[in-house]
Amino acid sequence: MLLAGAVLAASVVLAVSVGAVPVPFGTVWAIALHHFAPGLVTPDWSTGRGNIVWEIRFPRVLLAGLVGAGLGGVGAALQAVTRNPLADPHLLGISSGGAFGAILALMHTGMFLGLLTVPLLAFAGALLATILVLGVARMAGATSADRLVLAGVSVSFVIMAGANVLIFLGDPRATHTVVFWMLGGLGLAQWSHLLWPLAVLLPCGLWLWSQSGGLNAMSLGDETAATLGLDPGRFRLSVFVVAALITGVMVAFSGLIGFVGLMMPHLVRLLCGGDNARVLPGSAFAGGIFLIWADAVARVVMAPEDMPIGVVTGLVGGVFFIWQMGRRRN
Repeated sequence: MLLAGAVLAASVVLAVSVGAVPVPFGTVWAIALHHFAPGLVTPDWSTGRGNIVWEIRFPRVLLAGLVGAGLGGVGAALQAVTRNPLADPHLLGISSGGAFGAILALMHTGMFLGLLTVPLLAFAGALLATILVLGVARMAGATSADRLVLAGVSVSFVIMAGANVLIFLGDPRATHTVVFWMLGGLGLAQWSHLLWPLAVLLPCGLWLWSQSGGLNAMSLGDETAATLGLDPGRFRLSVFVVAALITGVMVAFSGLIGFVGLMMPHLVRLLCGGDNARVLPGSAFAGGIFLIWADAVARVVMAPEDMPIGVVTGLVGGVFFIWQMGRRRN
């Protein structure tokens, strides 16, 4: 964890320094110190460079770290509670539900609750998608891991069809922004936006971590969990609700970003074993680091244009998925 924290801090500084306008590492540190402790460092950089680093890149990189940590931790929890190595908020339709709620807020209802409107409707959409997936799985008798993923994918298609209808009926002038947001993007990040992901991730992430023993029991099967004094149905539902809350808020500020929750837990288990007391925080750290560098690649590869970050994560995630299939076959 100490090593992961050091890598995360170094990744933040390095990612802030790269872009269409490169900024030396020393200047990045100096600008950060100047804002945290005014007068400690003599400003010897231009106003434009200072604004690029502090007002644009720092909020974007920190938001990438928060979103990646949230998706990585949720993926680890879902894989444990469903006994499904393919469980992921994107594949199970939770992200699609969050996108539906966010699009509804952005294009139809308006910001009737201020900045809270999009996160709350995204959470409601993610929770609704979770309930639908569980209902479809129960109705179809989908008790196996593969069938649960199929239920999630089918619900995801239905919800995204509804989201596309909302886009079609909305203001054409906002369509381009919403479509780019659906591909995943952090370009609109601001310091004020960081409060809500952080306020959700900290308590919900700590709660999931505190339930690592229950997640270990659930990964052994419902019967084993019940013999250990755990109510499998109630525990699974509570984990799904917390996962929907985290996913909905992250989707509201970052758009649809897939495969982070699928990849990170598998990579962490290769290093730390299967104990969720280690896998959950490790997946959060790994997800934050991965998404920070995915965003850096998205900013650099087509500079000065921003490539949607979902394109980068989708490409890496697809290759990882194929590698996992070959590894399991061997």
